[in-house]
Amino acid sequence: MIVVGGGGHGLATAHYLAKIHGVCNVAVLEKGWIGSGNAGRNTTIIRSNYLLPGNNPFYEWSMKLWEGLEQDLNYNAMVSQRGIVNLCHSDAQRDAYFRRGNAMRMHGVDAEFLDTAGVCRLLPFLDFDNARFPIQGGLLQRRGGTARHDAVVWGYARAASARGVDIVQNCEVTGFIREGGHIVGVETTRGEIRAGKIGLAVAGSTSRLARLAGLRLPIESHVLQAFVSEAVKPLIPNVVTFGAGHFYISQSDKGGLVFGGNLDGYNSYAQRGNLPTVEDVCEEAMAVMPVIGRVRVLRSWGGIMDMSMDGSPIIDHTPIEGLYLNAGWCYGGFKATPASGWCFAHLLARDVSHELARAYRLDRFAHGELIDEKGVGAQPNLH
Repeated sequence: MIVVGGGGHGLATAHYLAKIHGVCNVAVLEKGWIGSGNAGRNTTIIRSNYLLPGNNPFYEWSMKLWEGLEQDLNYNAMVSQRGIVNLCHSDAQRDAYFRRGNAMRMHGVDAEFLDTAGVCRLLPFLDFDNARFPIQGGLLQRRGGTARHDAVVWGYARAASARGVDIVQNCEVTGFIREGGHIVGVETTRGEIRAGKIGLAVAGSTSRLARLAGLRLPIESHVLQAFVSEAVKPLIPNVVTFGAGHFYISQSDKGGLVFGGNLDGYNSYAQRGNLPTVEDVCEEAMAVMPVIGRVRVLRSWGGIMDMSMDGSPIIDHTPIEGLYLNAGWCYGGFKATPASGWCFAHLLARDVSHELARAYRLDRFAHGELIDEKGVGAQPNLH
């Protein structure tokens, strides 16, 4: 088998193919170096606080895999279950968070709703007195948190390699080899490689690579920026999200504040964004926690998001025999890494979708069976 994409999802797929299914004759092809794409360009948040049945069990399984990941890989991935708090700022948003929390509990996922006083005790540095968007409470998942993104990639790569998987870096796929209507291999910058099955796990490059196979997918690529500040003393104990906009922040072990916001809003394959989005993200940061106003931003980076038309992922066969798809992760790719690899490996090895990923069919858009987690319809990039 060939897995195209040497990020977290591709390497996790290779690891579980070898460990769970005994398929060790696998090549992972990466056009750059492992983790040079979105795996190294995200805000490292892990959580399973989802609402809909198609998503909730999948992300909860991912969380359980995160909890045992370091033992599984024998590698320190720096998984930190520090908790995540989603702030609410209106009656309607509070009701929506109660609904989501109840749905989580019905699926066996931990969830707590904090009133304003509860949020104040946990996060006293937020603006409770003069906020433009008063904090009315928050949904807390204590098992959520962060993990070290590059350590996750190295851990999966090390474990997969130890089981016989070949990881080929600086090997860009430039085309597909067809025989009798089937895809039987790939053309790369380092020559042809043939295999019985080929899985694509290339995030924001999915539409571009699928076009080489003659596929047009319900995916758009957008750039999503993230930022890190200079190191400061311990300030933020949890992951915090701002409910009146799209802003999220946590503090790294080195003291930097790691934060991000919304997409830049235009189609792009570039791993960099524009200044108006930087301004927007910083304005939202000041709206909820003006205490960080004098902290200096050290750097920013951009990941290429493969935005599906309902905001939920795709793990499925393609209409072309021998070609399989793992894509459409939108904002949620990093936290899905273990379960994505687990389910994609199951699909590649057995040709049947894993029960946790059966809702992630490619044809759901044609049949109207969307998984619209955010309730934004067919334009999740506008959220």
